[in-house]
Amino acid sequence: MPWKECSVVDEKVKFVARLIEGEKMAPLCREFNIARKTGYQIWQRYKRFGQEAFIEQKRTPYRYANKLPVQLEMLILELKKEFPDWGAPKLREKIIRRHPEIKVPAISTIHAVLDRHGLVQSSLRRKRYKAEGTELNDVAEANDLWCADYKGEFMLGDKRYCYPLTITDYASRFLLCAEALSSTREDFAFETFTRVFKEFGLPRSIRTDNGTPFASGNSLYGLTKLSVWWLRLGINLERIKPGHPEQNGRHERMHLTLKRSTTRPPGNNLLEQQEKLDLFIEEFNRERPHQGIGMKYPSELYKPSPRPYLGTPELFYPFHDKTIQVTSCGRICQKRIKVNLSTAFAGQEVGIKEVDDGIWVVSFLNYDLGYFDEEGKRVEPVADPFGSKVLPMSPE
Repeated sequence: MPWKECSVVDEKVKFVARLIEGEKMAPLCREFNIARKTGYQIWQRYKRFGQEAFIEQKRTPYRYANKLPVQLEMLILELKKEFPDWGAPKLREKIIRRHPEIKVPAISTIHAVLDRHGLVQSSLRRKRYKAEGTELNDVAEANDLWCADYKGEFMLGDKRYCYPLTITDYASRFLLCAEALSSTREDFAFETFTRVFKEFGLPRSIRTDNGTPFASGNSLYGLTKLSVWWLRLGINLERIKPGHPEQNGRHERMHLTLKRSTTRPPGNNLLEQQEKLDLFIEEFNRERPHQGIGMKYPSELYKPSPRPYLGTPELFYPFHDKTIQVTSCGRICQKRIKVNLSTAFAGQEVGIKEVDDGIWVVSFLNYDLGYFDEEGKRVEPVADPFGSKVLPMSPE
């Protein structure tokens, strides 16, 4: 409650005292800057409990509905010590047989107890993706490599923040885009890249850092919907090592020039800032000579890509048993099996193939993502999904 600077108990006493003297509830609540609902609650508690109503009550529950009795939790741990190789289903069955008088918890509850005490094999868990960067190429031809990043956010005149999304061609230094955006949301990035692809065609590779929306530490192999879309378009992914912006040095150098030219002072709003960025693009590409390219203009070296943007091609997995569309929640569902893959692949089609009795491999495009069994709940990743192409989509 937004009480005035005073102890809460003193304020409540003053509030109730003035109600007893006959003052009205509504103006009194306005004076104490509290809601009338809160005022009535204080008044009702006072009528019910008297002076004890002014004492702050503990907000923790007397008991937790789902908390196991200590004795039952100790029994589970003792059985696990006796049978260290058993999982929750077998331990539950053993408790039922040994102690039929006990109300036995669910398998998931027993598993949670084991997990809480570090007794679940870590190899069964999907490891968190750790960004390490990829191999980086030094190309000499336009559109062989684009670089993309967000220039650090800055405040506009209307007190809103601007997040410019910038895209450059690595070889020619040509600035393809500098879009003033209100956030780094994925849908905004989709719109920007779609426009740039339609105007300039598709590159062979795109180099980014490991930040959102280009990559995600919580996703399978750090993929996002945006990077999966690039893969669908036949664009290779390049990622710099975390904490090494110099690996994208040409792009960062452009950001320094952009900052000096367009943010001091910034625009009053996004539209005004976009106008500043558009003027900068024109000057950077067609009027400003660059030492790194022999004092030429980027526009003298850059030509649009010969690979036009025609939308995402259809997927076809002729060497797999089934083609399945990943659900919106990132699952592979077939019959009664529901396996977690990643929300980055939501709406995409993947191929699955049974490589052993009850063991399936999941592939996207030419890449094997991992394996799952019919009892498992998630895809266990392989070592290098974007290395060797174990299951090619064409018999080459």
